[in-house]
Amino acid sequence: MKIVKTSGALSLLALAVIVSPFAVADDSGWYAGANVGQSRAKIDDARITSGLLGSGFATTSINDDDRSTGYKVFGGYQINKNFALEGGYFDLGKFGFTATTVPAGTLNGNIKLRGVNFDAVGILPITEKFSAFGRAGVNYAQARDSFSGTGLVNVLNPNPSTHRANFKLGLGVQYAFTEALAMRAEVERYRINDAVGNKGDVDHLSVGLVYRFGGKTPSAAPRAPAPEIVAAAPEPVVVTPPPPTPVPVSEKVTFAAEALFDFDKSAVKPEGKAALDDLLAKLQGMNTEVMITVGHTDSVGKAAYNQKLSIRRAEAVKAYLVSKGIDASRVYTEGKGKTQPVADNKSAQGRAKNRRVTVEVVGTRTEMK
Repeated sequence: MKIVKTSGALSLLALAVIVSPFAVADDSGWYAGANVGQSRAKIDDARITSGLLGSGFATTSINDDDRSTGYKVFGGYQINKNFALEGGYFDLGKFGFTATTVPAGTLNGNIKLRGVNFDAVGILPITEKFSAFGRAGVNYAQARDSFSGTGLVNVLNPNPSTHRANFKLGLGVQYAFTEALAMRAEVERYRINDAVGNKGDVDHLSVGLVYRFGGKTPSAAPRAPAPEIVAAAPEPVVVTPPPPTPVPVSEKVTFAAEALFDFDKSAVKPEGKAALDDLLAKLQGMNTEVMITVGHTDSVGKAAYNQKLSIRRAEAVKAYLVSKGIDASRVYTEGKGKTQPVADNKSAQGRAKNRRVTVEVVGTRTEMK
């Protein structure tokens, strides 16, 4: 039996990588998944007929079983948004034929194919959730043949097998339901050696799911409610005035991200620390109940990356405030990413306004009413 090359050829996806100076993707991490689909091979009927003729048999008919169900399980590491390394185990299924001969008899042949692979994967993001990818790699496949004859057809070596390394190629698309879960559809071509000296290709069309470890969307810390304003009881008629009453107050300050951080960083720079010190000085005399730091970004870059960056920056501001004596249990952080712009992101000035960190303080001051 021989599995021969089908018409056409797969080519690797040409990747065009355009990197924005305002965003650096944070897409690295481990993932795993599984695919299932249909495997297709071409049975070389002409070679089977020729082989039987050489042994003194004429072929009256050949029935081919050239499709099967195949699957693969895989794991990989995505190095960045455009490149990953992936390895796995595959089972392409079982293919076969039955040839009827004169003098009377039949020749039956089957092959089972399974093995392991290692691929380099190039990724082209198209939208925030949809991407295309191409792969090139090697497969190490076990081919287990089995032959049997009836009537006057006699098989001398009924169960040959072999292990060989060959190349594999593929193209596919992927859609992310969430940051952690995605669906794939792809077509792959495996170059295979059978156990009787033949070489050919098997195509595998499949769909599957991919799970990315650590890809959960961070949840924002709950916003603490402002203290209730309780109506003061009527003042008794006394000669002396009542003592000063603490008055609930709320103050909100907005800082440009460039004033606190270097580009694409979340460490507070010296100028940013000075600005936060100035804020703390203005809070002297306030009984602080709650502080909320909220990070925002512009619209440039992927939403998942901007969300993480805004959270990291809000956490960095919290860490500095705590280092200056603010109780950590009273400071909450939120990251809004690019979801709450205050200006048009089409201009550089608008994007600069949207890259910001706000600090909201809720507490009381002792003032005379």
